[in-house]
Amino acid sequence: MKKTALCLALMLSPQAFADNLVQWTDFSITGLYGDDYKLAPSDEQTGFTLETAGGWQYGDWFAFQDLIYFDGNNGGQDSSTYGELSTRFSAGKILGKKITWGAITDASLALTYEEGEGPVNSLLYGLGLDFALPYFNYFSLNTYRRDAQSSGNHSDGWQFTPVFRIDFPIGNSKLVLDGFADWVFATDDDGYHSNFHFNPQLKYDLGQLIFGGHKQDKLFVGIEYDLWQNKYGVKGVDQHTYSVIAKYHF
Repeated sequence: MKKTALCLALMLSPQAFADNLVQWTDFSITGLYGDDYKLAPSDEQTGFTLETAGGWQYGDWFAFQDLIYFDGNNGGQDSSTYGELSTRFSAGKILGKKITWGAITDASLALTYEEGEGPVNSLLYGLGLDFALPYFNYFSLNTYRRDAQSSGNHSDGWQFTPVFRIDFPIGNSKLVLDGFADWVFATDDDGYHSNFHFNPQLKYDLGQLIFGGHKQDKLFVGIEYDLWQNKYGVKGVDQHTYSVIAKYHF
């Protein structure tokens, strides 16, 4: 947690904006409640997620920190943390010209560091591609090589990670469908199985309805779906759960 929290603090500090290094930035907090989580001290969870995203002179970044509380846990572990820090170095920004090929609008060197409690620390590196697709606000696909960084972590292999957003206008506001998927495949360890994690959110822009257009993309309420087949690489452990969420962008 300390490593990701430090990176979050550095990216949000005023010094990070010197010399026009940062082009845009966003910071949000999400509250979540759900149940039927697998391989956890309690299947009922309350969580908070801190997120930051932004564009910078040579690429973009995204980072988050999960704070998870296990409800109804009698005498065992009552909380946990998990976080990721991702940055990409854009070929288009570095070369100062557009990189296009069909629907592809840019190519990047993509890097991600995963860290949390237990043997989960991993470094991911690979190729990121941005696409211009009909109806999508954005769609990106990162292809990573996974390199475990902690003892007991057997998740070495390859990973596809698409991220996306689609807006649906409704009356004076909108619905937003966004999220990501992680498909870990071609794993090096026979005991760690390929797994697929799909985590979309369907959210209503309540802030835009209440406060008008100048408050759009600020306050959201909705649901999150969590599908994780072979969770943590454990064969046959499949998670299907819904959570209610509220999210605020500062």
